[in-house]
Amino acid sequence: MTLVLPILAKRDNEPSALQRLPLPEGTLPVGGGLLVAGIASYAFFKVGVKALGEDGFKPISSLWFATFFLAPGFFLPLEQELGRALAHRRGMNQGGRPVVRRVVPLAAMLTAIVCTVILISSGSITSKFFEGDWVITAALVVGFISYAPAHLARGICSGHGRFGSYGIVMGADGAARIIGCIALWAAGVTNTGAYAFTVALAPLVGVAIVFARGDLKTEEGPPAGWSEVTPNLGWLLLGSVFAAGLVNAGPIAVDLFKKDQDNGFVTRFSYGVLLGRVPLFLFQAVQAALLPRLARLAVRNEIAEFRQGFKKLMVVVLGVGTLGVAGSALLGPFILKKVYDADLSTRTITMLVFGTALYMVALTIAQAVIALHGHALVALGWCAGMVAFVLFTWLGSHDVYLRVEMGLVASSVAATVVFGFALRERLRVGIMPSAGSLMDAATDMPLES
Repeated sequence: MTLVLPILAKRDNEPSALQRLPLPEGTLPVGGGLLVAGIASYAFFKVGVKALGEDGFKPISSLWFATFFLAPGFFLPLEQELGRALAHRRGMNQGGRPVVRRVVPLAAMLTAIVCTVILISSGSITSKFFEGDWVITAALVVGFISYAPAHLARGICSGHGRFGSYGIVMGADGAARIIGCIALWAAGVTNTGAYAFTVALAPLVGVAIVFARGDLKTEEGPPAGWSEVTPNLGWLLLGSVFAAGLVNAGPIAVDLFKKDQDNGFVTRFSYGVLLGRVPLFLFQAVQAALLPRLARLAVRNEIAEFRQGFKKLMVVVLGVGTLGVAGSALLGPFILKKVYDADLSTRTITMLVFGTALYMVALTIAQAVIALHGHALVALGWCAGMVAFVLFTWLGSHDVYLRVEMGLVASSVAATVVFGFALRERLRVGIMPSAGSLMDAATDMPLES
């Protein structure tokens, strides 16, 4: 999910940084798209279970989390770099079509590589995660392919400041998914493949809408070298894959360790993960409100004020996280029962929300490190988080839920420690952000709905 980090410094004789960077005053349309996508996520699980039952919906749940691990993990960095490069050219009144021509083959190559790996591993993926249903595996491939043009469209829209269309791409994905699911349910369809391909094809709806609006058009300009679109792509890609993996790792790990438990065992944990993400949605709204001032301070070289502003942001993030943890401890099981008619212990729900709160802290610090040109350090931090998750879930308790809960908490703690040391060192040596690094930081949110 994309955050907004407007930069307002301006000289009289040149375009403002507000004009150069994507998604400045577009908070409302982008936020609207996020809201639609978020609501659609919760509704999709509700309607899907009503239509298929907990056992029948389990492969769709696995498809969901796998798709939103793979798609943002691999395509968000391309979106970030495309948007950054187009925004830079826009500020210089240069056409961006050569940049798009550079990025599209990269996206095609990345898509081909990941799809090949999925197909090679399709036997074990199908039997372990999708209950032997090859149609779901096919939907995973199609879904991953569908998100390539969606992320490219988002990059083009953000790079040209087309905020309404950016919000359409995000919101139409979630809306198409839930509308399609409701239509299938109303028609009495109980074939899991139909619901799987509703997930897989949904992102193309928003792309089609903005294409029809003419908002994917670009102008000819000077030739684009590889250095223009790939300066930080490798580090962004590595960090994004691990970060998106950690957001979606819980249900996947429960599926791996469930042994003789029924499919409802995984589906119920997925409900807890969805509930645990509520603070993360609040977190995005908080950042959208507070990051503008932080960005202005950075651009003006007011480092002391930058540090003070960052501390205030962290206080708010910690407040949102604490509120979420307390709320889940008091009301989590009740809400889950009312919304999904499912039972999870207070411990499980609280631990999941606690893990989300720690993830928010890690992500906030990571964005600050990226803004200070620490792309490689952020990749290292998310890698450390993934290693911690694997170790804790592998060597942890015999209680499947508990070992995964501990893994999620440990992963965020490990990443936070790395990011904390990296940020302190970057500030100590006086490294300053640039427009490009701030853009990368603003869009570094590897969570999809």
